[in-house]
Amino acid sequence: MTGWCAQILTLYPDMFPGPLGQSLAGKALEAGIWHLDVLDIRGFARDKHRTVDDTPAGGGPGMVMKPDVVAAAIDAGREKQDLPLLVMSPRGRPLSQERVAALAEGPGVAVLCGRFEGIDQRVIDARGGEEVSVGDVVLSGGEIAGMALIDAAVRLLPGVMGAGQSAEEESFTNGILEYPQYTRPQSWEGHEIPPVLLSGHHGEIEKWRRRQAEQDTKVRRPDLWARYTAKTND
Repeated sequence: MTGWCAQILTLYPDMFPGPLGQSLAGKALEAGIWHLDVLDIRGFARDKHRTVDDTPAGGGPGMVMKPDVVAAAIDAGREKQDLPLLVMSPRGRPLSQERVAALAEGPGVAVLCGRFEGIDQRVIDARGGEEVSVGDVVLSGGEIAGMALIDAAVRLLPGVMGAGQSAEEESFTNGILEYPQYTRPQSWEGHEIPPVLLSGHHGEIEKWRRRQAEQDTKVRRPDLWARYTAKTND
């Protein structure tokens, strides 16, 4: 296969493509701009019961995915194509637009989706997995987080989005949030579109959008604002 590859290692292969088969990502999948390679981790279990987990070392609730089984799945995937391995985990570094853009420029990504209490840390370290998080929240598994990562990368691939500048003005691309958007009707339930957006004066519209983006970032994401101001003051 050609195109950007999203390789998924999961205990629930039937979850894919799911939302990735719809809208922009789905059209790009049909067009061959990217392709999906789903590996069922359970298929690499070593016993007749297809056991993929065991109790946590040191005690505690839940189960942990076994390193030998997960490693076999990773190795099988790498035999097909050697891709950066990202492990979806609330323990990981927050996923950023910058990281997503870097992945979109490469050959693709292998996404390891954890379940239960997590994955044995030894296999993550031994296979060079990069742990990433989509937010300070715990999900039932890594599949939904993996879909978010893939969707974010796929939409940046050449030929996926129609307007050439649409990705350049989005939130995080320039270090701040995107400005608010409006459309017709001009008046809705007593709320008006800001007059400057109807003025036809592109210079003033650009200034207004920039001010709004900076103001919203400062109020809603002070962490981003601090990094942005530190960078612009360097």
